[in-house]
Amino acid sequence: MDPEMTFVYRPIGTIHTPFEDIQNMPIQPAAARRVQGTVDLFDEFAAGLQDLDGFSHVILLYHFHRVTQARLCVVPFLDRQPRGVFATRAPARPNPIGLSVVRLLRIEGQTLHVEDVDVVNGTPLLDVKPYVPEFDHVQVERLGWLSAAGGKVEETRSDERFR
Repeated sequence: MDPEMTFVYRPIGTIHTPFEDIQNMPIQPAAARRVQGTVDLFDEFAAGLQDLDGFSHVILLYHFHRVTQARLCVVPFLDRQPRGVFATRAPARPNPIGLSVVRLLRIEGQTLHVEDVDVVNGTPLLDVKPYVPEFDHVQVERLGWLSAAGGKVEETRSDERFR
């Protein structure tokens, strides 16, 4: 594939949360238990929500719009050692795309009411997919460097390192 190939995505909506700043945010949905937010789809995408209300969880794909630079080596929130960005969930990526699995509480018009949301307010939404355990849940054998960080995600908060 041509490394100079360019893809253009446009937002389909906006994610709204109580988090106005990156500082002190939960770093994953597991650390954002019971935090509620909304996902507002733009008018032209509202019809795509048909039948989504039958799912308890959805996958939000979004653009890390507050990240100013990509890095191939980062110090992740759950570690003090530099790691390859692809071995982390750090936002400072070559393609700054985020992923969160959130609980879908209800849909009103073109607004999704969600819970366990770990996203900064105003984040551009790229896509919504239903979470399907048969497709998405796998038993893992290895967790790499994260094995040593087990149990720390709920108490760990973000800081300024990925602005």
